[in-house]
Amino acid sequence: MKSIVLAAAIVSLATIGLAGCDVKKTQEGSVTVPKYEVEKTQQGNVTLPKYDVTTPDVKVGSTEKQVTVPTVQTEKRTIEVPTVKVTPADEKQAKAQADAQANQKQ
Repeated sequence: MKSIVLAAAIVSLATIGLAGCDVKKTQEGSVTVPKYEVEKTQQGNVTLPKYDVTTPDVKVGSTEKQVTVPTVQTEKRTIEVPTVKVTPADEKQAKAQADAQANQKQ
């Protein structure tokens, strides 16, 4: 049970972490597409094969049957779950700048 909760926390952290990223373009990109010259050398002719297909008859229905099924009971427990705190990139940069300014004044 703890491993499931831990896996869910890791996935949540990764998702939240990516959503809080600050992305800046640092270089322009470009693509040069190669050019080709193609020449037709022969006339094409295509004949597709023919098939005779006989499909099966399928009848779908339902019927009632009695089966034994398990029952599930639940209970409330207090468990320890992981917590996640995310500081977005813009807040992180603002804090770093404020700390740098405070260090310069000292």
